[in-house]
Amino acid sequence: HLGRLRQRVAAACARAGLRGAALVDIRLVSAKTGYGVEGLVSRLQRSWKCAGDVYLLGATNSGKSTLFNTLLRSDYCKSRAPDIIDRATVSPWPGTTLNLLKFPIINPTCDRIFRRQERLKEEATKTEDQLSSEEKKYLNQLKKQGYLVGRVGRTFQQQKSNAEIDFDPDTLSYSMDEDPRDAPKKLEEREEFTHNEVKDARWCFDTPGIVKEDCVLNLLTEKEVKLVLPSHAIVPRTFILKPGMVLFLAALGRIDYLEGEKPAWFSVLASNLLPVHVTTLSNADTIYEKHAGQEFLKVPMGGEERMKEFPPLVPQDVTLKGIGTTEAVADIKLSSAGWVAVTAHEEEELLLRAYTPKGTALVVREPPLLPYISAIRGARIPGTPAYRTKKPPSFVENLRTTGSR
Repeated sequence: HLGRLRQRVAAACARAGLRGAALVDIRLVSAKTGYGVEGLVSRLQRSWKCAGDVYLLGATNSGKSTLFNTLLRSDYCKSRAPDIIDRATVSPWPGTTLNLLKFPIINPTCDRIFRRQERLKEEATKTEDQLSSEEKKYLNQLKKQGYLVGRVGRTFQQQKSNAEIDFDPDTLSYSMDEDPRDAPKKLEEREEFTHNEVKDARWCFDTPGIVKEDCVLNLLTEKEVKLVLPSHAIVPRTFILKPGMVLFLAALGRIDYLEGEKPAWFSVLASNLLPVHVTTLSNADTIYEKHAGQEFLKVPMGGEERMKEFPPLVPQDVTLKGIGTTEAVADIKLSSAGWVAVTAHEEEELLLRAYTPKGTALVVREPPLLPYISAIRGARIPGTPAYRTKKPPSFVENLRTTGSR
C-alpha cells in the first residue's frame, strides 16, 4: 500500500531531523522502471520559483545515478542536453560516480507545461495493445524488472538537422570468410552548449553518495555486491519454521527461532540471487563453518581465505508478540542484505536470535514495511518448510487498462 510506505518514509525523515518546512514532498518512484517519474518531474517543475540548483543526495548504491539518467531523458532536462552530456557512471561500488555530473534543467514556461500535460493526457488514453512493437518489447523488459512500471517520455525533442544516414557501403561489406571490419571512425565534433543556453541555467547534480559506516556492502567485493543488490523485482520467499529451526540468508544473515509455542512464517525480501537455507539449530554452526565462502551460501565467495578476513556473525536477541496469521509483526533488517518479515499467531510470544556480520547494523522494524507480505506465496512445497514463490502482477501507471489484471 503506497500510502503506508509514504507514512513510513515520512516517519524516518522526522527521526532524522527532516520535518516541517524542510520536507516539501515525498514521492515513491522507480528510476529503473519509470514508475512515478513523470509525477516527480511535474512536481519538480512546480518548484521552479525556488531559485537554485538541485542535488540528488543519498547513500551509496541507493540508485541516484539511475534516477539522474532517467531525469536526463525526461522533460526535466533541456532538450539538447542528452546529446551532449555523458550518462552517469552507474557502478555498484560505493562512491564511484566519477565526477559530479550535471545537466541543465528546462525552464517550465506556461507553454511547455501545457504541451507536456497534453502529451501525458494523450498517452494515458492508450492501452498496451495500441503501443508499437518496439514499445511493447521495452515495456515487457520493465515488467520483468519491477511490479510498478511507468513510461517516461519527452515532449520537447531536439530536431535533427539531417535525417539522412551517411555511410560508405565499402566499409560495411565483407566476404563470408572474413570478419566484419569496424568502419573507420570520423572525428566527430563534440556538440556543446552555447553561452546563452547556460548562462542563467539551473542544474541538476548527481553526487557520489554517502557511505554508511555500518553497512554490509562495505565488507563485500564488487562481484559480491552485484549479487546482493537486487537488479530485478524481488519475489518474496516465505518459509514456515518451528522452534529450533534456523534460517540463513547467504552467509550474511541468520535468524534462529529459539522459543515459541507454534510455527511462525518468515518472509525473505532480498535479492533473488542470494540463497536462503533452512536447517536445525543443532546443524547451523556446522553449516556456516563448512559452507561460508562456498557456492552453497554464495556470498561471501572465495573460500577459507576470504572468510579469514570476513567478520564473524554476531547475535542479537529479539522478542516479538504475534498479531495474527495474516499480518507480520516486525521486519528483521539484516543490514543492506535484505530483511525478513515475521508473521506469528495472535498473542504468540517468540524469542528469536538474529545475526549479522560484526560491525554492521541489525534493525528490528516495528511496524513492518509490508505487513501482509506472507500472503504473497504459492502452495507449500511438500516435505519442506518452503512455499512456492509467487510473483505479483505488474501494473503500468500511465496506460489505460483493459479487462482484469
